[in-house]
Amino acid sequence: QVQLVESGGGLVQAGGSLRLSCVASGRSFTRYAMGWFRQAPGKERELLAAVSWSGDVTYYPDSVKGRFTISRDNAKNTVYLQMSSLKPEDTAVYYCAADSNLNIRVATMTTQGMDYWGKGTLVTVSS
Repeated sequence: QVQLVESGGGLVQAGGSLRLSCVASGRSFTRYAMGWFRQAPGKERELLAAVSWSGDVTYYPDSVKGRFTISRDNAKNTVYLQMSSLKPEDTAVYYCAADSNLNIRVATMTTQGMDYWGKGTLVTVSS
């Protein structure tokens, strides 16, 4: 079992930045590849960024590439999502999730494949 707790969400103006954090407790953090997802009202949950268990490999969809950066600190059991140049359409609940498949190619990470989820943190971007 892994418990995930996100923080760092809030209200930000368009063009601003936020850094989200996700702290994991329970089983060894390095057993998991990690992903950040978001879900806006009326939309499906989507993958924003993924990182391998070691932190060496990352993946971003084109929609956020160049604006979002994922990183992890295994000593602190924490994964981060640095977001910049935020837009009103980035408004959503942001979730971190863990995938126990150590061999996963992070570019293939999916919502359905994740084993554990946090409860999410709300990001609101005002225009």
